[in-house]
Amino acid sequence: MSDLTTPLQDAIAEAEKLIEGASFIRTEQDLLEGYDYLAGRIRMAMQMAFDHDLDRPLFINPTHQFSRQGLDNPDAIYFNAYLKEGVEYVVRGVRGTTADLSFQVMGGAYTADSAATSMLAFDDRELDIADDGSFEFTYVAEPGAKTMIVREVYNDWDNEERGRLWIERTDTVGLPAKPLTRARLAQQYEVAAKLLTGSIQTWFAFPQFFERKEPANRPTAPQSTPGGLSSQRSSIGHYELAEDEALVVTVPECTDCAYQAIQIGSDWYVSTDYETHQTSLTKAQAVTDPDGMMRFVISERPPGGAPIANWLETTGHRTGSIMLRWQRLERDLGPEDGPVAEVVPLADVPSRLPHLSPLTTEEYATRIAARQRAVARRMIS
Repeated sequence: MSDLTTPLQDAIAEAEKLIEGASFIRTEQDLLEGYDYLAGRIRMAMQMAFDHDLDRPLFINPTHQFSRQGLDNPDAIYFNAYLKEGVEYVVRGVRGTTADLSFQVMGGAYTADSAATSMLAFDDRELDIADDGSFEFTYVAEPGAKTMIVREVYNDWDNEERGRLWIERTDTVGLPAKPLTRARLAQQYEVAAKLLTGSIQTWFAFPQFFERKEPANRPTAPQSTPGGLSSQRSSIGHYELAEDEALVVTVPECTDCAYQAIQIGSDWYVSTDYETHQTSLTKAQAVTDPDGMMRFVISERPPGGAPIANWLETTGHRTGSIMLRWQRLERDLGPEDGPVAEVVPLADVPSRLPHLSPLTTEEYATRIAARQRAVARRMIS
């Protein structure tokens, strides 16, 4: 009997124990979401281990609604390509109309003990983009370079369109792939096994490095995103709310960046359902009050019993993550640009909002339908 898959079988069993032993599991829903999370981790591990070839690199999309990780941004499409030191790569593409397109080269990897090192980071403002939207650049992988990460980020889901992107290794393009061998398959199953358990352990630990150092319901002032671009800032935090409480988050609309957004996530450190619920909003999707402030309400039920424009649904999670992002900034941000949060009784929320922006049930359903169509249109699996 073949033992090729034994490492992966063992890793799945270990990963299941890690999921079942998560300290934050309180309800059956938490556990079921854990098993769903496990399915996404298995999918990611198989994809990253088997879809890539160092001789024939390609951009892999490992993070999406069926494979969530690392408090994934609902507005982003993520691409990863593995690199080999000293090798020259050509990246080509056609720029879409999304708010931000950024490139980053990472050394090492995120683990339960440390974060990866950013070795190179820039956005498309540094590219020479032709009139037809096409671009090309060359990169020689420096010592320690392991992965190129690309993030394409939407601000307006309804009207922005993603571009096209591919990568080539200049010394192997046009050559046939190496024949499949048992040794290579064995290595791929071993890599998948390590990726599976390693990713779960990493993302269990990651919130403790950042958001959980802060008191509940108090997101930080804007700061450099860990491992991010120089033109990005983020605010992190976590919420803890009773069923009859809401968190009102007030933040100025920033006109000096192409993208600004807020999202909430679960204790699995992943985005919650952003397709059939409103768990994230960009500045294009949110309502800005006449005073230039965006006021978001995080709660299980809508305040006043009816949906409002800037309501973020906790979808059964009494605790979870909060993250605000600003990208493609034209200036630095200070504390005055960041969020102010206040826990209030759910019944008192309408009196705390100077402009309530209520929605009918039909209007809210139309919003959700638009989210479903947008997610389906941009989906890459």
